[in-house]
Amino acid sequence: MKLKKVAKMLLSCVLAGALFTGCGGSQGGTDKPAQDSGKEIKLGMITHLNATETRMAEILQMVQEETKVPVSKYVLTYYNNLNNLQMGLESGSVDEVSLYKCVADFALATSDKFELVAGDNLKGLSDSFCFAVRKEDTALKADLDKTIDEMKTDGTLDKLINDFITNVDKKQAPPKIDIPMTEGAQTIKVGVTGDLPPFDFVNTDGTPAGFNTALLAEVAKRLGRNIEIVDIDSGARAAALSSKQIDVIFWAIVPIGEKIPSDIDKPENVEMSKPYFKDDVAHLKLKK
Repeated sequence: MKLKKVAKMLLSCVLAGALFTGCGGSQGGTDKPAQDSGKEIKLGMITHLNATETRMAEILQMVQEETKVPVSKYVLTYYNNLNNLQMGLESGSVDEVSLYKCVADFALATSDKFELVAGDNLKGLSDSFCFAVRKEDTALKADLDKTIDEMKTDGTLDKLINDFITNVDKKQAPPKIDIPMTEGAQTIKVGVTGDLPPFDFVNTDGTPAGFNTALLAEVAKRLGRNIEIVDIDSGARAAALSSKQIDVIFWAIVPIGEKIPSDIDKPENVEMSKPYFKDDVAHLKLKK
């Protein structure tokens, strides 16, 4: 398996889960407004594919109107990788950071600096994770959809989630997995962000590891194609896909529920595969 590093690009696009990490979510509970102190909270999050800051402001307003959850208190700051996000929290540039639960659990297990933020605002917020491909690559999307369906049906996907996300040793770096190579086979270049353990991770020595590698190894085996993993900042993924530096984005977000449009984070020339994973939104803050 070959690992290639794409030059880091800072883009001004972002999307946060219904209001946070991903691009949408399902708000559980009733329509009763959550308690709100009225104090502004500076919230950091990872850059996503397509929504501009203006669009994000519209999303926050829409979420507040639809769910009665008071989200106008969140003042957003976008970071292109997890390391910078955590540095922003530790420096006081933001008060909280928005992550997915599996990533937050890993951060809590490997550092005693952080703690979970409790609150009704986060209950029931979750997103689906999908592959993203160029709209014209219909055959590739069909192959990925078919493979995801097969892995769901035969239990392989659940096993990968259990082994590499749910039951992984969160105090250790995610395990390395070898991706099979087939001589003469077509190569698919897959862009990963590489710093969201245990979901999407590349070791400091450049070796991909964890769930992303295990899932892509299974995809390579079933498709009979080679997978080349390309490590790329979150904000650079859409540009890398459209310019054909990569063929697939490893994770892109589709909201769960009906409050947020399903295509809210989808660029016009991109199609999403069937979902292969879902997770809840979690916020972290510094321990007092």
